[in-house]
Amino acid sequence: MIKSVIKGYGYYVPENVVTNDDLSKLMTTNDEWITERTGIKERRHRKNRNDSEETTAFLAKKAAEKALEKANLTAKDLDFIVFATLSPDYFFPGSGVVLQEMLGCDTIGALDVRNQCSGFVYSMSVADAFIKAGTYKNILVVGAEVHSFGLDFTDDGRGVSVIFGDGAGAIILSASEDENEEGVLAVNMHSEGKYAEELAVKFPGTKLGWMDRVLYEPEAVERQDIYPVMNGNFVFKHAVTRFPETMMEALTKAGKTPEDLDMFIPHQANLRIAQFVQQKFGLPDEKIFNNIQKYGNTTAASIPIALCEALDQGKIKKGDLVLLSAFGSGFTWGSVLFKY
Repeated sequence: MIKSVIKGYGYYVPENVVTNDDLSKLMTTNDEWITERTGIKERRHRKNRNDSEETTAFLAKKAAEKALEKANLTAKDLDFIVFATLSPDYFFPGSGVVLQEMLGCDTIGALDVRNQCSGFVYSMSVADAFIKAGTYKNILVVGAEVHSFGLDFTDDGRGVSVIFGDGAGAIILSASEDENEEGVLAVNMHSEGKYAEELAVKFPGTKLGWMDRVLYEPEAVERQDIYPVMNGNFVFKHAVTRFPETMMEALTKAGKTPEDLDMFIPHQANLRIAQFVQQKFGLPDEKIFNNIQKYGNTTAASIPIALCEALDQGKIKKGDLVLLSAFGSGFTWGSVLFKY
C-alpha cells in the first residue's frame, strides 16, 4: 500500500522586518491596537515594494532548496510541483513553471493552486492523491506569497495591511511502502463561494475589467477594488465555525480524537481564532503552534512556515500525529491529518 510521507521541509522569509511601530509611521495605528486585534507584533516584507528579483517564485526557490536538502534529494528527483499562491510572479503563466526553471528540474508538471489561506492544505491534499494513485513519487508542495507589493499602507487600508506578510514554506511529499510509516491519514476540502467578496481583490478580472480601464476609464475603478478588502468580523465568525468542523472531519475519518493529537497547526490568520479553537478542543499550549506574532498572515505560506519552525524546534517528533487546518478567502477551508 502506497503512503505519502513528508521527506523534507524548509522555509524562507525576507530579511526585512516590519514592526507595528514601523507601520504606525505610515498610517494611523499603533502596536497596542494591532496586537490586541491580531496578535501580530511584526512581519517580513521584501525590501523593495517593486522588485523583479525577490519575487514569490524566488522565495519559493529558497524554501524548496532547504526542503530538498533535508530530503537528500535533488531537483532532478522531483516529478511534480504543486504551488499555492495568490501573489504570482505573473498574471500568467503560473509561478509553478517559474519555480521549475529556477530549481533546474526536468520538464515535470507544475500546478498552481489559487485557494488563498487554504492553498497549502489544498495543495498537500492534491499531492497526496497523486502519490496514492501511483502517478508520482516525489512532489514538491510549496506555499509562497509576496503581499507587501499590493497592500494599501494608508488609513483606508489599515484594517488589512497590518495583517499580511511575505514568506514561503515547502515540503517534499514522497511515496513510501514502508510498513513503519503512516504518512497522510485524512484530508478534506470545502468551499462556499457565495461569500467570495467578503475577502477579495476584485480588480483586475473579467468581472470588473482589465488594467486598461485604469488608463482609459480611471473613474470606473475604485480604490477599494484594487486592494484587498475584508469584512473582518464576518470572516472571524465563519472561521471559528468552520475550523472545528474541518478538524473533526479529519480526525473522525482517521478514527482519531482531539486527545490523540500531538500537534495542531492552524493557518496563521489571527491569534484570537487560534486561541478560540484551542480552548474549544481543550488543547494544551504544547499541542498548538502559533508564529503569527513574528510573521503575520502569509496566507498560503503560513502553515508550511509554522510546520517547519515546529519541526526545527523539536515540537514535532517522528511518529507524532499532526493536524493542519485552514480557513480563508473563497470561502475555502480544509485539513490534512498525518503521522510524521
